[in-house]
Amino acid sequence: MDKVITFGELMLRLAPENYLRFVQSEKYEATFGGAEANVAVSLANYGVPVSFVSKLPTHEIGQAAVNSLRKFGVDTSKVVRGGERVGIYYCEKGASQRPSKVIYDRAYSSISMAKPEDFDWESILDGVKWFHFTGITPALGDNVAEICLQALKVAKAKGITVSCDLNFRKKLWSKQKAGEVMGKLCEYIDYCIANEEDAKDVFGIEADNTDIYGGKLNHDGYVSVAKKLTERFNFKGVAITLRESKSANDNDWSGMLYTGGKAYFSKKYSMHIVDRVGGGDSFGGGLIYSLVNGNEPQQCIEFAVAASCLKHSIEGDYNMVSVSEVLNLAGGDASGRVQR
Repeated sequence: MDKVITFGELMLRLAPENYLRFVQSEKYEATFGGAEANVAVSLANYGVPVSFVSKLPTHEIGQAAVNSLRKFGVDTSKVVRGGERVGIYYCEKGASQRPSKVIYDRAYSSISMAKPEDFDWESILDGVKWFHFTGITPALGDNVAEICLQALKVAKAKGITVSCDLNFRKKLWSKQKAGEVMGKLCEYIDYCIANEEDAKDVFGIEADNTDIYGGKLNHDGYVSVAKKLTERFNFKGVAITLRESKSANDNDWSGMLYTGGKAYFSKKYSMHIVDRVGGGDSFGGGLIYSLVNGNEPQQCIEFAVAASCLKHSIEGDYNMVSVSEVLNLAGGDASGRVQR
């Protein structure tokens, strides 16, 4: 099977137990996660040869981060070691009408301080079929944006397919800065992944007659968004996740893949959420798996949405499900009945 590379930041995740608030909690659960690392774990669980590329310290916390990927079969041999700290994010899970909250403590992390010469992309991307990153990574600093650009230029020269989840994070950079940087990077991207807000925040493109907070989605509007993105950047495909939030715990979840001038919509799932962080990354992992395997567009979007639906039932960033479990849900078994 063809090899995939993902590039980004792997962070330490500190979360209060259950649904305690930050100000209540006296102890925190420590796990690891990060957008591109989450995608890598999904792909590894599906049997895809995948390597994660980043920069992490040589100390024990950096090693623990690396080990968190190794146990799932992700190749970490291309992780550059150095710098002084692993980025941290604190995650408070929301409940009912109280939203989840994330606080970043990632300034001066090893990857945010990395230099272009740290990464030999000619070697890293040798024999690779697919390269994936997200808009979070270039948001870490101009130096990291330059590293991304260098990687994309090498990937394009080698004929490697590139995917990117826009993943706009207002706590990392402004909409204007995101638009400027991502506009340049999108020239090298084949498949763009976004949610209801990303296209608007980064490129000023929004769906008509849609209220994401009121739960009203207009399918025709999203087709228009995908078409405009495709026309601007010549994408091979645009995938959009469609979340209808009823509360922090209950969402309707579906998606759309626009490719070849046609839109393909998945079935819709009504989810009761255990942990929504990493939901979009699991969608990206499922989509890449299906596209790498040459599946038809409808199969691709159904697999991606079903994979992400299952992730919402799993604690932590990583989506720990198998291909058979995803196919079972995508095939129509959403009963949740005990398997004996």
